[in-house]
Amino acid sequence: MTSTASTPTREDGGFRFRDLRKMFGGSQSTSRQFGILGALVVIILLFQALTGGKTLEPNNLINIVNGNAYVLILAVGMVMVIVAGHIDLSVGSVAAFVGIVVAQSMTLWGWPWPFAILLGLLLGALVGAWHGFWVAYVGVPAFIVTLAGMLLFRGANQWVGNSTSLPVPRDFTFIGGGFLPDFGPQFGYSNWTLILGLVAAVAVVWQERRLRKAQAQMGAEQAPFWVSAVKVGLLLAVVLLATYLFATGRVGTSFPISGIILAVLVLGYSFLTNNTTIGRHVYAVGGNWRAAELSGVDIRRTNFFVMFNMSVLAAVAGMLWIARSVASGPGDGVGWELDAIAAVFIGGAAVTGGIGTVVGSIIGGLVIAVLNNGLQLLSVTADYVQMIKGLVLLLAVAIDVYSKRQGRPSLIGRLTRNRGSGDDRPTASPAPEGAQTPTPAGGPAETARPQDLTPRG
Repeated sequence: MTSTASTPTREDGGFRFRDLRKMFGGSQSTSRQFGILGALVVIILLFQALTGGKTLEPNNLINIVNGNAYVLILAVGMVMVIVAGHIDLSVGSVAAFVGIVVAQSMTLWGWPWPFAILLGLLLGALVGAWHGFWVAYVGVPAFIVTLAGMLLFRGANQWVGNSTSLPVPRDFTFIGGGFLPDFGPQFGYSNWTLILGLVAAVAVVWQERRLRKAQAQMGAEQAPFWVSAVKVGLLLAVVLLATYLFATGRVGTSFPISGIILAVLVLGYSFLTNNTTIGRHVYAVGGNWRAAELSGVDIRRTNFFVMFNMSVLAAVAGMLWIARSVASGPGDGVGWELDAIAAVFIGGAAVTGGIGTVVGSIIGGLVIAVLNNGLQLLSVTADYVQMIKGLVLLLAVAIDVYSKRQGRPSLIGRLTRNRGSGDDRPTASPAPEGAQTPTPAGGPAETARPQDLTPRG
């Protein structure tokens, strides 16, 4: 008898699709996320051919990371807001407000840049607490609260900065446009980048081994070994290629500091959403807040957290922006919220909440970043760029909506349903028969959520 644990199995004359879906499976794997990853690869290869190889030039890749790190950081926070069933329209204005205050603290008040960063984080926390209070404890819909915040903090940015630009000290620009300092003997490569690449490669192998070991201990269904081998091989190829490209940039460059900040946030928030109580609560509230409350989830605290966290990350994005642009001005942050929301939806989040991943949002953000960069390299004018981005967003969401209306499972949600013990995504328990549904903790304004009104078959 041949063991299916180590041999590719066939179903209807081919490899089992179920096994292939496990290649990038995790606690919240979605078919859309896998499809968007493939789309990103296709877009990169397309622009690589159309631009004569300019897309994957080391200096261009560095520019993509430096120029889009702030949007990707916003997407990390926005995905949690959207998963919880809300939206945040204020992130661009909050980032601009924090940016001008931080710039003034260094340029006019003479503060050292580390203290200015702490001030920016404190301002982001205060703004987040303000938004969280209105959403979680007063019951005002997040759309209205953050729309008001967008106007309020845009005006505050112009009032504090007198609608003028203000430069920032050179030392501070390091975090937005700087690189890891090199060391040791010179071989024509950035030594720090090579070390980071090696660490990332080891982490890929270790994580897959840890995953399979944990699944075996829990008795969970495992993907065949060949699936893990192919998955690790593909990831290692991507890591090693990226390491080579970033390490061979012009002299004095390496992997950007902004990219390291982004990577740390992605790893941290991926762990938070997948492996912590508050992360599970965010998904439970977004999926069905009534059942979540019956299961003991503190809905007010969860809603407060996602709004609070979003503003803190907006503060980080705002500081990265002024560090890269070497100044803070009244036009900072305009339209950032739209790019962040688009990244989240392109990356596989559901419009009705409850579904979405940090990694998927980063992939969606990279799709937008590569589109912008490739079209600019082809000298496409800004009007066409905006129209193309709008069509990409519309198509990404329309495919899922169409699938639902045809009576088929959602393309987004098809792989997010629990599959035995191999899927640890939290799902709140339904209310017992005859139990009275409690009043939502967020107040009456929360009761009109679409996922609560749509019949579930």
